Amino acid sequence: MHKLKNILEDAVAEAAAPFVVAMTANSDGVTWSGAAGESGPGQEAREDSIFRIFSMTKAVGSTCAMILLDRGKLRLDDYVEDILPEFAQLNVLSGFDGDKPRFRRPRTKATIRHLATHTSGLVYPTWNSQMAEYFRLTDQSIPIQGKASTFQLPLVFDPGDRWGYGIGIDWLGKVVERIDGRSIDQFCNEEIFEPLRMNRTVFELPPALSQQLASAAVRGKDGQLADLNLPIYGNPDFYGMGHALYSTAADYLTFLRLFLNKGSLNGHLILRLATVDQMLANHTAPLSVGAMGSVSPKQSADVNFFPGIKKSHSLGFLRMEEDVPGMRSAGSQSWAGLLNSHYWLDPVNDVAAVFMTQLLPFADPQFMRSYELFERAVYQQ
Repeated sequence: MHKLKNILEDAVAEAAAPFVVAMTANSDGVTWSGAAGESGPGQEAREDSIFRIFSMTKAVGSTCAMILLDRGKLRLDDYVEDILPEFAQLNVLSGFDGDKPRFRRPRTKATIRHLATHTSGLVYPTWNSQMAEYFRLTDQSIPIQGKASTFQLPLVFDPGDRWGYGIGIDWLGKVVERIDGRSIDQFCNEEIFEPLRMNRTVFELPPALSQQLASAAVRGKDGQLADLNLPIYGNPDFYGMGHALYSTAADYLTFLRLFLNKGSLNGHLILRLATVDQMLANHTAPLSVGAMGSVSPKQSADVNFFPGIKKSHSLGFLRMEEDVPGMRSAGSQSWAGLLNSHYWLDPVNDVAAVFMTQLLPFADPQFMRSYELFERAVYQQ
């Protein structure tokens, strides 16, 4: 266990991260926790430090949809436009005529499965040059601002054609609202956060938690870390289930333990066993998940988790289709938030873990080396 703590301390000392909070667990509970560095001026990082978890929100949004599926209110092959007619207005961005975007009608209809697996054609501009150009020409607000115009963004490929990371889970949150009738924040609170006692996972930061929000940093061209001032987008037009949550390492680890326990935790049944098994299965075959080349180096480095290892997407996570020697097993699930808050869960070995900081660019190579060292050390215990 001293080795795990040393990895965190070395990561801070070597400027791989401004601070790190990490925790491990199995189905019975937390097995280790540690932190290193300062999450703010004069404020030591702790397991209950508040993080902007950005895309760690996506697995929560997918779980909301799975709750409706579990209750027979939603099917994976339902067409999105049958639930949200406004989705039928979206076209495929096919190119540009000078500075004018060119569109065509989609050849296939997007389903709930497409939204949940990032195969709908909706992508972020950070890793797609075509969408980045569309944002530049149209002065579109970024999705994390929570503007309603996000739901007017076009597709860049036909649903089902390939895997492309994007805002599908934001649309999935709208599906949940339309079917259930509750707002997505109320749904999350009543169906997930309150039963699991995730008391520090919120959409809006109350004053008490605002004081504990971790600071963020950015790595400059010289390799040094500098402070990064990030706005807080309160009271948005919509709470995006792709990005909108604040949480802690401890709370998120509780969420991951829900899946190690096959859908039940703290005496509460969130999902039936069969639904959990369905959720964690490969839902993109024969498509696989490949590398994400960055077109915005300040926001993200190139992303290529476990190169050479076959990966797919489940209904909530990146899914490993092969064992990673000395690390996670086939069937493991994972993802991360934009500011390098990472996690994985390994049902085969009954392991879940978080390794979290607040740092740009995403997938920063120096930080990712520390993350790998941590994971390898976890499996050596």
